[in-house]
Amino acid sequence: MQVTAAVAAVVFVAGLVYAYFQRPHNTDSGQSGTDSGMHCGTTVCQVIIGKSVGRDLVELLGGTGGGRIRVTGESGPFIFEMTIAETGATVNGNSLQCSEAPVSVCLVRGDQNGKSLGEVLIRKDGTWSRAQAPYQASAGYIGLHDVNADGTADVVTAQLGCDGLCTNAFVQVFSVIGPVIGCTSPAPVREQLDGWPVPAPNLSQIRPCADA
Repeated sequence: MQVTAAVAAVVFVAGLVYAYFQRPHNTDSGQSGTDSGMHCGTTVCQVIIGKSVGRDLVELLGGTGGGRIRVTGESGPFIFEMTIAETGATVNGNSLQCSEAPVSVCLVRGDQNGKSLGEVLIRKDGTWSRAQAPYQASAGYIGLHDVNADGTADVVTAQLGCDGLCTNAFVQVFSVIGPVIGCTSPAPVREQLDGWPVPAPNLSQIRPCADA
């Protein structure tokens, strides 16, 4: 029975990989669907969104009280727990952003109580791993942009200048493969941040963060 189960598992994985490579290259999947072999929280996983990263497919799977991130394709199957879903963040079809490069980066993001949460996966040397997680953006934006122009996407977050009712905001940038890159000068309101609603500062606008 164990041999039969092992053979069935190999055939199943091979089928997933085969089906993926029949899809047109560099296409994204956004349709909902059920994955009957996996649970996310207390319910069966549903496919929320998928994006191609080279010859890999990265998919977000969600359910009641949990979620997973599934990678299939050339790099081999990987499944990660979606930590932001477990903490209650809302994950939808806009929650996955990927940047393909020698070191590829995928950001999973969701909103929770007015804040944005994010976690990152990195593909390096043909394997996927989790970067620092979670990230948090108190001013409601988190995304990817190569701020320091090293060829690897960085995590760009918009942050409020205080924990109270203030409106001033700044951009804080994190390297996914190194330390915090830095922050921009504050603006009176987040809408005045350069590039809002998708701030993408260059390195000349970055300085050490005030609390560094």
